[in-house]
Amino acid sequence: MKSTKAASRYAKALLELAIEKNRIDQVTSDISTLLQANNETKEFQLFLDSPVINAEKKNSIFKVLFPKFDEITTLFIELITKNGREAMIPQIADSFEAQLKAHKGIVPVTLISAQALDSKTKETIIAKVQSTIKGILEVTEQIDASLIGGFVVKIGDNRIDASVANQLENLKQRLTR
Repeated sequence: MKSTKAASRYAKALLELAIEKNRIDQVTSDISTLLQANNETKEFQLFLDSPVINAEKKNSIFKVLFPKFDEITTLFIELITKNGREAMIPQIADSFEAQLKAHKGIVPVTLISAQALDSKTKETIIAKVQSTIKGILEVTEQIDASLIGGFVVKIGDNRIDASVANQLENLKQRLTR
């Protein structure tokens, strides 16, 4: 839990600095590159987690790996590494992207259904969700056959469950009381 809070704080500081210096696009691109390197390369993950490589060496390696990074990103990575928090870079990057979306008024929404929804049904669901939320919806669709039918909408920590599986579970609960 501590690392999540720390990652969120580092991400917030980076976002605020990028906004203040009007370099949000460059920093966002750099953070996406870092996240991509982490997700695609096992060696990069091992490099970040390695206690054997000291901070100075890690910073020089970062400069070689990412020579075109914005000065803000480079200085930020140096600070993270100096503080021994480089293993948190993937968490910081995830938190940065989430906070950037919030700053831009983008609301991530996950629409889960038992099978692919037709466009009219999907538009109806999205319109109802949009009417209750301020901001631009960023909809991600997922298929989960275990729902049997219906759908589930996830918005942050909130969940609207209109699935057949949920209705059957509720019915079972009422009948077994």
